[in-house]
Amino acid sequence: MDISGNTIFIPGSTSGIGLALALELQAKGNTVIVGGRRGDLLRRIADEHPGIDTVQIDTADSASIEAAAKDVLTRHPELNVLIAMAGIMRAEDWHRPEGFLETAASVITTNVLGPIRLIGAFVEHLQTRPDATIMTVSSGLAFTPLRVTPSYNASKAAIHMLSESIRLQLADTSVKVVELEPPAVQTDIVPGHAENPNAMPLEEFVTETMGLIESQPEATEIQVERVKFLRYGEVRGDYDQVVAVLNAADPHNR
Repeated sequence: MDISGNTIFIPGSTSGIGLALALELQAKGNTVIVGGRRGDLLRRIADEHPGIDTVQIDTADSASIEAAAKDVLTRHPELNVLIAMAGIMRAEDWHRPEGFLETAASVITTNVLGPIRLIGAFVEHLQTRPDATIMTVSSGLAFTPLRVTPSYNASKAAIHMLSESIRLQLADTSVKVVELEPPAVQTDIVPGHAENPNAMPLEEFVTETMGLIESQPEATEIQVERVKFLRYGEVRGDYDQVVAVLNAADPHNR
């Protein structure tokens, strides 16, 4: 993915990693469209950051995705990058069904079906662009499980394998598939997580991520150094130790 000259839609980017990346990508000379559920947040972003376009979208709702895609492509037919950022993280207790069933359904709908539906809404258009990118967002927890978030872990593992698979299928097109793999980052993905001392500061994460995108335009996985502890435990042969260290730390470590 080139660092500049793109038209980029980032659904799920009214805060946290998504918004921070949106602002940095705009500063690098890209046209950026921010998507989110809350109209008040979208209006504030548009007011505070001239040049950023916005569209209302609920990635847990297939009809909303279809409507937003039509709106985005009507206003920005040159769109060539989709960053499927939206996601939720919830703690669960799998000792009894009432401790996880409803939450698990919500997590899988948002974190797995959401990106699938987003890709479905844009993939034909992206193939018409000479240089296009789909960026998925998994997590270090796709590779090392956090005890309290089983469905989140599973959803991000699914996104990793989805990314690997569609990259193979789209290899005969102009569309690249890039997977962003964040470690724990100081955002409000769960209450209090923005102050988590074990998490990577948001500004530091975004700076390193932007540097990787710029220096490695052909990369298929964007991995800051901090996530490699989780990403490569099995490769190094210390997976059990990595699991133990992760689960002895912050219970909401992303």
